[in-house]
Amino acid sequence: MSETAIDFVDVSNPCGGAPWRIARRLREATGKGDGGPGLVWLGGFASDMESTKAGFLDAWAQERGRAFLRFDYSGHGASEGRFEDGCIGDWLEQTAALFERSTKGPQIVVGSSMGGWIALLVARRLAEKKESHRLAGLVLLAPAVDFTQELMWRNLDEATRREIMEKGAWMRASQYSDHPTPITRRLIEDGRKHLLLGGIIRAHARVHILQGMADPDVPWRHALTLVEHLSADPVTLTFVADGDHRLSRPEDLAQLGAAVALMSAPPAGVPAPDLFS
Repeated sequence: MSETAIDFVDVSNPCGGAPWRIARRLREATGKGDGGPGLVWLGGFASDMESTKAGFLDAWAQERGRAFLRFDYSGHGASEGRFEDGCIGDWLEQTAALFERSTKGPQIVVGSSMGGWIALLVARRLAEKKESHRLAGLVLLAPAVDFTQELMWRNLDEATRREIMEKGAWMRASQYSDHPTPITRRLIEDGRKHLLLGGIIRAHARVHILQGMADPDVPWRHALTLVEHLSADPVTLTFVADGDHRLSRPEDLAQLGAAVALMSAPPAGVPAPDLFS
């Protein structure tokens, strides 16, 4: 696979201050491609765009001549900024800006863990702008919707909650890194401004969720709760009985490729859209 080069995009911070400098890899669609929708990868919390799944999707897109966008949120990977300064609202703004400036036509948005939450927030923003036609579908892997509240805060003891509120951060041990992950007061408080599980969630597009049942970070019951809130959209939920949080084994990647391929085809009885209208 030919690797796309990293370039940098400056994204304005609506709260003021210096713009975010975001690292991205952008693969343009080719004239010899299959004409299907482009792909956008949204990574997880404290992850980066060089993951196994992102690399798999890049190769999948290249083989079919599709456009593919992946990038690092501020404080992640090759992007500038400190991880502990970021929050859901910041990473949502960066995602929306990269989506608008780096893609054209319908896109399949693939969100992993926190990226699944951000994908649904982007879908809501597109609907508010009457641009839901820009979504060909959502593929969500272990979607950690509302994780700052439902999977973190609710499970913390009082001493840890006090440490976050009084000291501004708590260093959480990580099984994916030798270094602990800072969980900040800003992350928790900002996350509450973006919660989705309080009512019906609309993607205004087809949704396919892949969820490992041996996932220690996002319990499989959390995926069931999300499906209940997505009741107004066509949703497919696939459980992987022995799947962990990463879902990066060859058999998991095959499932991911099949889900993306299914999203590439228009729903039964619906003509294929004009991809660049």
